[in-house]
Amino acid sequence: MNPVDGAGERYVVGVDFGTLSGRALVVRVGDGAELGTAVHEYGDGVISAALPGGRPLPPDWALQNPEDYRDVLRYAVPAAVSAAGVDPTAIVGIGIDFTACTVLPTFADGTPLCEAPELRDRPHSWVKLWKHHAAQPHADRINALAHDRAEPWIGRYGGKISAEWQFAKGLQILEEDPEVYHRAERFIEAADWIVWQLSGTETRNVCTAGYKGILQDGQHPSQSFLTALNPDFGDFVAKLDGPLLPLGGRAGTLTAHAAAWTGLPEGIAVAAGNVDAHVTAASAQAVEPGRLVAIMGTSTCHVVNSTHLAEVAGMCGVVDGGISAGAWGYEAGQSGVGDIFGWFVEHAAPAGVASHERLTELAASQPVGAHGLIALDWWNGNRSLLVNHDLSGMIVGMTLATRPQDVYRALLESTAYGTRMIIEAFVEAGVAVNDLVIAGGLTSNELLMQIYADVTNRPLNIIASAQGPALGSAIHAAVAAGEYPSIHEASQAMGRVHEAVYRPDPDRARAYDALYAEYRSLHDHFGRGGNDVMLRLRAIRNAAIEAGATTHETALEVVA
Repeated sequence: MNPVDGAGERYVVGVDFGTLSGRALVVRVGDGAELGTAVHEYGDGVISAALPGGRPLPPDWALQNPEDYRDVLRYAVPAAVSAAGVDPTAIVGIGIDFTACTVLPTFADGTPLCEAPELRDRPHSWVKLWKHHAAQPHADRINALAHDRAEPWIGRYGGKISAEWQFAKGLQILEEDPEVYHRAERFIEAADWIVWQLSGTETRNVCTAGYKGILQDGQHPSQSFLTALNPDFGDFVAKLDGPLLPLGGRAGTLTAHAAAWTGLPEGIAVAAGNVDAHVTAASAQAVEPGRLVAIMGTSTCHVVNSTHLAEVAGMCGVVDGGISAGAWGYEAGQSGVGDIFGWFVEHAAPAGVASHERLTELAASQPVGAHGLIALDWWNGNRSLLVNHDLSGMIVGMTLATRPQDVYRALLESTAYGTRMIIEAFVEAGVAVNDLVIAGGLTSNELLMQIYADVTNRPLNIIASAQGPALGSAIHAAVAAGEYPSIHEASQAMGRVHEAVYRPDPDRARAYDALYAEYRSLHDHFGRGGNDVMLRLRAIRNAAIEAGATTHETALEVVA
């Protein structure tokens, strides 16, 4: 990073709102040089056990506090500008990206419902994080009705709407807390909400509207469809709607209020919101058709542009202009990747080897298949290709000789198998995948990267930035500020990628072909109706937890 930059240069700020923290990055417009960065951890993190006031939450909930997002603007942005050593008056734009689908109900002026004192202890008034999976039954009903009615949009989402998305979460609010639903005048992606906070202008970005809000060919699902789900759900689209902007579009300018938060000049360009995965395609120089980007962190999102429209079973969606203008953008994903490895290190690995570094070192010396294990990568449900968050993880082949490094390597491999499933689904449907670019924090694990190259039998290109989403947001800010005519030109000038860093080994690739065949067999058996034991176990678990919570609350009432 350069402490002091040249006079006359112009800069932009990209802010990446992740699952646990937000990162700000100051970038030079001319060449994409990253000059300063800062991170702010969310004070409340992921709210999954109980609200800050103490009210317990049911299973599979994941909420956040919107004030934590504002704090990223207050602390991370000024710190990044200070670290960059640039004159703030030379900053011409700011862009943001967010995890998705992360949504919140607000009043008409954008105030989150959870900030109303009388609603603060109501769980449904809070931000629902992307990994909130408690709306699975509502997603199931949406999917069943869509197929019954032969809705034309369902095929563009691989045949299933996810429990993570706007309509499933909105229907859950209506049916579990109707008062909160009816008091919500807006139901908005956090990406669009934070842009509203910055610019004072309410907008919607084409990316989240298309992938998470079922907006296809300019229309959401019809009112008759919504009222067939629930007679009171017919106004949901009115809560979602707002001025729609293309990616790289200018949402407005920085207000005086937001300028005071960030230390940036009032009146600079504020770019339309975006999703952390999709925005990374620009920083990875991957907006051209056929170059798939896998953004690997706690979860993985796979995005690729194509010249034509196709329906891919189990994908998250295809959206016109969803990654960049002029192309059909496809998305798929895995809802647990780094989270799976982290779970094993934190909760299952014994003392002495309970670190990623040590387990990776021990696992790296093994020949392919030597541990005798196959794992299914559904520890946080399955996003693609099964689109069922009630599925769970599995490891087959364990014996008394199984060691921690064996399990760890099997978990690494399972996520690579899941990615191969996604790639093959795209290719079989006619969506070209010519090469892969890997981005995200997991690129630092060389063993994992080599496993992905061997399992997919494709060379891996690695993004040259450690801050792919934040750099991508900065690139979009440069376009919104008028510094480049389109995302394509800005990506070529400001993005960076290292080509073919990892190449597949033919012998290992052949060995993985045999293991992958076993993975597919287990995948189809437990994920496609051969045995629904995972779903039954989830239902038994949830009933037991809810019964225990009811007993606890009753006991507290008696004491009171």
